[in-house]
Amino acid sequence: MTRQRGSAMLITMILIAALLGGAAVLAGIQLASTRSSDLTRTGTLSTYCAEAGLALARPYVLNNYPSWAAALVASGGGGPAVLAWEPGWLSAMSHDLDGDGNPDFFVYLKDNDDELNSANNRSVDNDLKVFVVSRCTKYPDSVREVEELVQYSAGGTCYQSQQGGCGGNNNAN
Repeated sequence: MTRQRGSAMLITMILIAALLGGAAVLAGIQLASTRSSDLTRTGTLSTYCAEAGLALARPYVLNNYPSWAAALVASGGGGPAVLAWEPGWLSAMSHDLDGDGNPDFFVYLKDNDDELNSANNRSVDNDLKVFVVSRCTKYPDSVREVEELVQYSAGGTCYQSQQGGCGGNNNAN
């Protein structure tokens, strides 16, 4: 009569533990990959959201040139707490892109480095150009900002006798 010592049971337990460990590693890799692709997707959507905010804000910014100075003073040039620095005249614009009732972005003005012989004063505009910055806040894990340099230019005087005439009427004086 032979005595059984349980060596087959021990080998089976080691193999099962190794397979469970391998399955846990594979599950972890898959979860990390899913999280990474989700961050990439929300980052892209956040960039699109900030671009949409910039496109919506552009006409408001250009139509409110007299208010640029106050907006630059309030913004102080940008920073982490910029939400309080959005100019009041931009509140007339809808900030809800997806219709859920929550604002998806905010916009503020930032001065460009336009001082010639002195240190940059971020609250004063000297060259009729400012950065319009749109920050998407819809995706808290992937906050994105987009900025654009805009220039204010007042309409010029049209002279009837200049080449082409006013309104392109081919110099029909």
